[in-house]
Amino acid sequence: MTRSLRGFLKWLAEPALVAAVMVCATTAIAQPFYVPSGSMEPTIQIGDALLGSKFAYGYSRYSLPYGVGPDASGRLFGRLPRRGDVVVFRLPRDPAVTYVKRVVGLPGDRIQMIDGRLIINGAEVPLKREGSGQVEEEDGSHRAIARYIETLPGGAAHPIFKSGWDGPLDNTAEMVVPKGHVFMMGDNRDNSLDSRVAAADGGVGMVPMENLVARADITLGSVDFLNARNPASWLGSIRLSRFLRLI
Repeated sequence: MTRSLRGFLKWLAEPALVAAVMVCATTAIAQPFYVPSGSMEPTIQIGDALLGSKFAYGYSRYSLPYGVGPDASGRLFGRLPRRGDVVVFRLPRDPAVTYVKRVVGLPGDRIQMIDGRLIINGAEVPLKREGSGQVEEEDGSHRAIARYIETLPGGAAHPIFKSGWDGPLDNTAEMVVPKGHVFMMGDNRDNSLDSRVAAADGGVGMVPMENLVARADITLGSVDFLNARNPASWLGSIRLSRFLRLI
């Protein structure tokens, strides 16, 4: 081996090692995700950057970059989420798309919406009014909206936004979560395309465990990019209060 070839291989080894470490870390440990929509407000805002734990529910092909692993119905070291977990997942009808929603239903659960209230296994989920908040629309505008605390079976409590009780997704048939699947909903209940709408109708439908990518654990930072329209507004668009917040 010539000296120049050895030098080239040595030069190549360091970035290759860094790239290998990064791939392993984002596959097995944690991965950042960016949120461009408001379906999880108030918990997650438009422009939040999340850090997701990749090991929380075990590993599937979607744990790998670009989902390049082999098809499989199970997960390595697989564990069910808990009701109330906020989860990053691949959209079942289009795995190239990544969503983030809250798990409200586990395998065998019976889920229904009646007059805007969530019903799990025949029991209405407790909902308590907690003042109001500001919801950000897709054009960057804000409006006041009622805020509630919802407490799921098992005790997980989380905030939701709700503006009415007779919307298109406020009354549904009872849906049974199949084995190996979970039922997802957004916290911004009147502005979330989720498991309430079947995949065949353009919604999320039931989400296979295989499609889970990570549990969203922390907000790394946040930028109100919808209102950062010129250089003068860029600094003010950084939401310092949302840096390093537990989800």
